[in-house]
Amino acid sequence: MLTKRLAVLGVITILPTLAQVSSAPTSQDTTIQPTARWHAPVQGRVEHGDGTVTSENWSGYAVTGSSFTRAQASWIVPTVTCNSATQYAVFWVGIDGYTSKTVEQTGTEAVCSGGKPTYSAWYEFCCTEPIITITTMTVEPGDKMSAAIVYTSSEEAFTVKITDERTGQSFTKSKKVPSAARSSAEWIAEAPSSGVILPLADFGTVLFGEDSTAITGTCYAADSSNHGPISAFSTIEEITMEKSGVMEAIPSGLSSDGTSFSVTWAAP
Repeated sequence: MLTKRLAVLGVITILPTLAQVSSAPTSQDTTIQPTARWHAPVQGRVEHGDGTVTSENWSGYAVTGSSFTRAQASWIVPTVTCNSATQYAVFWVGIDGYTSKTVEQTGTEAVCSGGKPTYSAWYEFCCTEPIITITTMTVEPGDKMSAAIVYTSSEEAFTVKITDERTGQSFTKSKKVPSAARSSAEWIAEAPSSGVILPLADFGTVLFGEDSTAITGTCYAADSSNHGPISAFSTIEEITMEKSGVMEAIPSGLSSDGTSFSVTWAAP
């Protein structure tokens, strides 16, 4: 059983605006992935009563609350090791999906096919459409990514923004999701789904947050009563990916400032 480790901050900095995630130019060219798949809400969730959770498709952290308006993250794209199978590894930040049926999210994905990995950035307003690959962004292992999801009440819409800090390439997209509960925010490594949960690729270790990326204001969120890093929220869930009794991806504890953690691939 993993032990929940929380860091309590004496001072919570004010969230930066979405524009502060990156000032790089925005491009809107996208295409749907040729193999339709979803980065889905949490599946097979089992809460253990001590702040630790097991899930069949997620590993990382979630915080719960009400009327979330922002979730921000940064991470370093890990190098994926492929075998002969087709496998996937996805890393993202989002609102919803932990206690609700939608997820508004953006991130990066590695796909193993023919023994070789390919890397891309994507966004999704799950689950009305498959993931959308951002073809104007070139993602490589080692790239530092920053991303945010912001809900604007006046427009009743979510805006996702993702930036590759190595290239300066950036992308934004807005969409209304009428059924969104805005009840959680997440920072996740995932095995995506296509009718069933797809095989998880060996991604080694992915590093999330300010301590690893030196990008300030991550991993942060805001809801109707609180804002700040993961550790600022009263309900924090540390999620381990586990299927059929086998741990596939394991999160570390939070850093002392509550902004950072890692997830390590563990499947045999």
